[in-house]
Amino acid sequence: MTPAASADGPARLQGRPAGLVTRALTAVTDTLVVLGIAVLAGLGFGAVRLLVLGPPFEVPRPSDWLTGALGFALAVGYLATGWTATGTTVGGRLMGVRVADRSGRRLRAGRALLRAALCVVLPLGLLWAPLSRRDASIADVVVRSAVVYDWYGRRVRRRRP
Repeated sequence: MTPAASADGPARLQGRPAGLVTRALTAVTDTLVVLGIAVLAGLGFGAVRLLVLGPPFEVPRPSDWLTGALGFALAVGYLATGWTATGTTVGGRLMGVRVADRSGRRLRAGRALLRAALCVVLPLGLLWAPLSRRDASIADVVVRSAVVYDWYGRRVRRRRP
């Protein structure tokens, strides 16, 4: 069943570019998801260590550079996988947005990977969105992508005013 398009609510925004606040809340949510995955992975490694070597239970403590490299790889992998597979991430799903190319299709793996790396390395690139005519961040400009409202999970092209 298709939801009725009313003047209010998500139907009005469907297919339009997402704004700075929505995108920032999506980024914060995705950051919390990645941190949760990292904590669970650390606890899992500690549990495996406990089973193999015996007590005491210890969470691994890698060096700072290794922690940074693993965190970068986890964040980029999480974002790129979500954008390639479904067009969205957990944060995007909660906020009702998805990432697409300019024609409205999901990003291919290479573009999603580049966009993810840019988003992780340059998180303040999001501040370019309010200055852009199409609400594009630095990553969107480089990769030629768009973040659009997609409450109903359809492939919708952006509306032009």
